[in-house]
Amino acid sequence: MPTPGLTPSSPLRLQYPQSLAVYDDYAQAQKSVDFLADADFPVQQLMIVGTDLKRIERVTGRLTWSKVAVGGILSGLWLGVFIGLVFALFTEEGLWQVLLGTALMGATFGLVWALIGYALTRGQRDFSSVTQVVATKYEVLVENKHAAQARELLAKLPGALPDPFA
Repeated sequence: MPTPGLTPSSPLRLQYPQSLAVYDDYAQAQKSVDFLADADFPVQQLMIVGTDLKRIERVTGRLTWSKVAVGGILSGLWLGVFIGLVFALFTEEGLWQVLLGTALMGATFGLVWALIGYALTRGQRDFSSVTQVVATKYEVLVENKHAAQARELLAKLPGALPDPFA
């Protein structure tokens, strides 16, 4: 029997959600849900929703032709070794020749495609970076028929509910 509030087509939905609390970080929201779980609250009636999404990009360095080439060779080499290992499962002879051949072809392929890709940017992106999407707020939602019980239990956890006047 399906859990009330959850449907097989969309397990990430509650039928009539109400906001229980909003937190500045995920750890606080997780702590509240964990506290409710320890109090035998039906936690399948809860959701933690990250809101106010931000895309953060951390610049890690300057790109040069040599850095792009080395990166292309290494990624191609890794792919070539992987393909060589797969081929090695189906061959009975020349394991090292298969691995070496696919590694060299992979490194060459990686080098060529990395340099072509970098050339196509025409200097528009001469830096490397890592990106991440993060939420700035975390809201705990509860199915409306369990909202009063959840609020009553959560009130027993010091600091669980944010100060609405802060």
